[in-house]
Amino acid sequence: MIDAKLLRENPDVVRAALTKRGESTDLVDQILAADGDRRSSIAAFESLRAEQKGLGKQVAQAKGDERTALLERTKALSAEVKAKEAAANEAEGRFDELSRALPNLVSDEAPVGGEKDFVVREVVGKPRDFAAEGFEPRDHLELGELLDAIDMERGAKVSGARFYFLKGVGALLQLGMLQLAVQLAVEKGFTPMITPTLVKPEVMGGTGYLGAHQDVYQLRNDDLYLVGTSEVALAGYHMDEILDLSAGPKRYAGWSSCYRPEAGSYGKDTRGIIRVHQFDKVEMFSYTTLEDAAAEHERLLGWEKEMLDKMELAYRVIDTATGDLGTSAYRKFDCEAWVPTQGAYRELTSTSNTTDYQARRLNIRHRDADGKTRPVATLNGTLATTRWLVPILETHQLADGSVRVPTALRPYLGGREVLEPVRR
Repeated sequence: MIDAKLLRENPDVVRAALTKRGESTDLVDQILAADGDRRSSIAAFESLRAEQKGLGKQVAQAKGDERTALLERTKALSAEVKAKEAAANEAEGRFDELSRALPNLVSDEAPVGGEKDFVVREVVGKPRDFAAEGFEPRDHLELGELLDAIDMERGAKVSGARFYFLKGVGALLQLGMLQLAVQLAVEKGFTPMITPTLVKPEVMGGTGYLGAHQDVYQLRNDDLYLVGTSEVALAGYHMDEILDLSAGPKRYAGWSSCYRPEAGSYGKDTRGIIRVHQFDKVEMFSYTTLEDAAAEHERLLGWEKEMLDKMELAYRVIDTATGDLGTSAYRKFDCEAWVPTQGAYRELTSTSNTTDYQARRLNIRHRDADGKTRPVATLNGTLATTRWLVPILETHQLADGSVRVPTALRPYLGGREVLEPVRR
């Protein structure tokens, strides 16, 4: 959540951020009003509580009629104190509820606008010219079926639409890619983690993934949520803790299955495994200081690019516009790979600097050089995920339906350089 002092003293900064996101600023006024009610309610409660304590001392020293009168006042005051305490708690809860609905601030460097107003930071590699090579490329699902690597039909039979089986070389490709991602993360100083995929509401909400704009699965009988990214579990890992960041950022690489309802995406990318309800992912997650957050963001992006280069893909890096950041992101960079049959770049990775937004909600702090506790900054970034199989298969296909294996993945597929079709 946003620092209450910043909101109180510089509300126009928060209003400006909301405007850049394309959202109403009415919430700021509601929070300021709730903050006023909260502070006045707390002051009233504390004043009566102080009077109550003072009366207690007087009663101990009084006698006769004076003691009787003081006891009657004490009894009446006790009810008033309870009422004021209840009012203060209610005002605190209202302020907290409204504050948690407020998205993060946005970077002055982020482009302003909606989904299509991103800025291209860099283009890496050139898409293959299949026309010059003399054949029409097959899409990833056709290739996956030829290789007996993807089975959407049985996925739908077992679980419904947008589920699938990865089979044979398809399973090996994904496992190899994810293992390579973990290996790279460990080389960069990350601690590998196999994370829970079910989390409590306070953890899901603490990361900013609950609310009007969010899309998650809930197990209502158990009051748990299925994660859409291991970022959620990794953020909750140090909830209510004070971290030692004197040696630099704490970095974790989480491997997990991820689940997304994809509400509102009806009719979009229904063919194949581009937009599905379940997928696997290796996610980088960093805890660092606010002063180091921007530099750590660039480091995460660099490691994403290093992994994409190992897949030998053509891709671009975009600076996401303010209206497409998501609730918790202050700034976000996406890497989008070229998908030949779509003639377009599609998102493969996303790395976000969430500053202290999640840490304030989850009560995660560190001690600065003066010994004072301050909220940490949290950052996240994709290092590999199931969707990567789409451009890998399409980019490296050959005219006969076989697929060349990127060099870095060959050790994970028994040294095979080319995957041959099982059926044609």
